[in-house]
Amino acid sequence: MQKLMINGQEHDLDVADDMPLLWVLRDVMGLTGTKYGCGIAQCGVCTVHLDGQAVRSCVLPVSAVAGRKVTTIEAVGEQPVGQAVQQAWLAHEVVQCGYCQSGQIMSAVALLQQHPKANDEQIVDAMSGNLCRCATYTRIRAAIKSVSQA
Repeated sequence: MQKLMINGQEHDLDVADDMPLLWVLRDVMGLTGTKYGCGIAQCGVCTVHLDGQAVRSCVLPVSAVAGRKVTTIEAVGEQPVGQAVQQAWLAHEVVQCGYCQSGQIMSAVALLQQHPKANDEQIVDAMSGNLCRCATYTRIRAAIKSVSQA
């Protein structure tokens, strides 16, 4: 039995200790905003927050998150920074196919929570592990920069 705090709510889940957090979120909890990409933590599509830090949920065993706070794309907009990033994404028309965007937003929010006035180097570093097949990187950086300058 795993006791998890997901999006501000406590859950007791009967799942295997080694089950990846991604599958707990998607298959057990029904929170499908977090996507499956590569399965080896290389693309960033599965990014969620663990105690405010961006982590890859596809390789993170659920036992490693017990007693810690998990935030997914479904709840990130409840935070002021998350809401600002989501609005910037719309204003800069970042989304093309959209598949990677939940992971992109989660990484951007984690960055801006740690560095509210992030500079270009910090933005590039924080976002370097998130791949976008549609190559909207310029718009992603512009959206993040607009929030960091607000």
